[in-house]
Amino acid sequence: MTTEEFPDSLAVVLAGVQRMIRRQLREGFPAPALRGAQIELLGLVAARPGIRVSDAAKELYLAGNSVSTLVNQLGRAGYLLRETDPDDRRSARLLPTPAAVSRLSEWEVRRRALMREQVDHLSDEDRAALAAALPALRRLAENLHEGGAAGAGAAVAGLVGEGAGEQRVEGI
Repeated sequence: MTTEEFPDSLAVVLAGVQRMIRRQLREGFPAPALRGAQIELLGLVAARPGIRVSDAAKELYLAGNSVSTLVNQLGRAGYLLRETDPDDRRSARLLPTPAAVSRLSEWEVRRRALMREQVDHLSDEDRAALAAALPALRRLAENLHEGGAAGAGAAVAGLVGEGAGEQRVEGI
């Protein structure tokens, strides 16, 4: 593979892995599937309960009215609560519902089991190569996030993980 082909090949492989994780985890998962932007917002709110709508929009590189639409959809589905910010009555803070926390938790348990199973099928050499690539993939995710690539950094970060206890959701 040439140096010129590498970035495109990397993007295709990462997207394919992400897509296959979502596809396999959705099989047999109760409740209707959520769309990508809904998942990203729900994961962000679960990680940062009380986040303002405007801050969520900035974090996800989405327009404020787009996030408001997502909040309304997730609220109707029973996954988000929107409350008035006591510090600024014009702003709203977002909180996950117990149903959202439960769904995200179940997804995470299933994702971890799937990935452990799949990694166990790899050779020792392949596992070592993937482990060695994680720091570079994290830096790539950070670069994408800092560069303002809407959702791309979050998607890669979700693929490689960022730290113990930090919840990352690929798609539910």
